[in-house]
Amino acid sequence: MSWPAPTRSCHDKFCQVEGWKVVRDARGRPIGHHVTYELHLLDGRILRTRISRPVNRETYGPRMWSSILRDQLEVTPEEFWACVLEGVVPARSAPEPPVDALPAQLVYLLIHQAKVPELEVAAMNRDEAVARLNQYWAGLTP
Repeated sequence: MSWPAPTRSCHDKFCQVEGWKVVRDARGRPIGHHVTYELHLLDGRILRTRISRPVNRETYGPRMWSSILRDQLEVTPEEFWACVLEGVVPARSAPEPPVDALPAQLVYLLIHQAKVPELEVAAMNRDEAVARLNQYWAGLTP
């Protein structure tokens, strides 16, 4: 797929659309300074990117652009351009729990209140876990 030339203004727009926070702003200062953005991810990592304002240079070279996408923004070209051109924010959420995962509160009650061993709880499906907790509350388990 062919994309537009990667520009510093597109880089800046990407950061703004995705909700990156400015941590260092050199706007209003002489040309040649930078704007630095950070994005805090749900997994605890913090991404940083810097947009330079060099004289007579608005576009990025291919090698630099590849590095920015991979190492700073951690997105594919498709994700980047979808964000810039269509406002589609990259999916950077926590992984979805499996469909059959037990709710955390149910697991907590089984382990800490009903005193069911963790390995036993881990082997249960939702119906078994609910039935076991109901048995505990009804006084039918030791």
